[in-house]
Amino acid sequence: MHLIGKAEEDNRTVITEFILLGFGNLPELQILLFLVFLVIYIVTMSGNIVIIVLVVADQHLHTPMYYFLGNLSCLETCYTSTILPRMLASLLTGDRTISVSGCFSRLSCFCYLAATECYLLAAMSYDRYLAICKPLRYAALMNGRLCLQLTAGSWMSGFLSCVIMMCFMSQLTFCGPNEIDHFFCDFSPMLKLSCRDTSMITLVSFILASLDSPCPFLLTVTSYVCIIATILRIPSTTGRQKTFSTCSSHLIVVTVFDGTLMIVYLLPKTNTLRALNKVFSVFYTVLTPMLNLLIYSLRNKEVKEALRKIIS
Repeated sequence: MHLIGKAEEDNRTVITEFILLGFGNLPELQILLFLVFLVIYIVTMSGNIVIIVLVVADQHLHTPMYYFLGNLSCLETCYTSTILPRMLASLLTGDRTISVSGCFSRLSCFCYLAATECYLLAAMSYDRYLAICKPLRYAALMNGRLCLQLTAGSWMSGFLSCVIMMCFMSQLTFCGPNEIDHFFCDFSPMLKLSCRDTSMITLVSFILASLDSPCPFLLTVTSYVCIIATILRIPSTTGRQKTFSTCSSHLIVVTVFDGTLMIVYLLPKTNTLRALNKVFSVFYTVLTPMLNLLIYSLRNKEVKEALRKIIS
């Protein structure tokens, strides 16, 4: 039976390109969507580059918190460039085709950067935990060496997850149909088009997704439980508000990014959630990088002061 199945698979025509359907079911909105996503891309890219320059150039921002923020901005510059340019070209020209190898390369970059962001956000929550819960020992604990270890560990953990995933994905063949009902090369829509058994890779992907998103998220939740408990013990209302303001930006970013990520990849694929899949995907692929930028710049006095100094 295995030989017969193999022969049937070999007799099929192996496809060499996919068609990303994207938002093709909304032809009257193509130009509007192009303009909206173009503005988001320009704002996200320029803003994150400005933050990287500020963190490097301004001595007052040479602290662990801004070191992590600089890494996050660098990551999201790459993250946004993996998704949006291809989407913008598709909306403008109407050409939705992409080669299988091109789809794999974009999927590998996306998996790498998304997993890295999960770990990096967890590292940032640990930094806030030390700053608020152990303020007297913060400078000694969160030294340059630990900052480097946490960021390097985040990037390497994301890379390891990506390598494992791509080793399994590279064994797949695609025999048609070749239409991906998404605006980028995502894992689940690609897996549905494979003409090989995908039970093993589905299991591996679930294990990796469980490690890359819920585990860092649980670490973040634990950190914030300790942070909130410490803040509630502060006697003055002004002191509580001032302390919480130092970590509220990060809390908003984590909630939006990890929340939508887990909805898309870990919750059961019911009809309702499947219909909303593209909407949630827009949140964590397109809106979150811009949201991070706006939150960390507009709500942060030190970043605004550094920008004012650079401009003047």
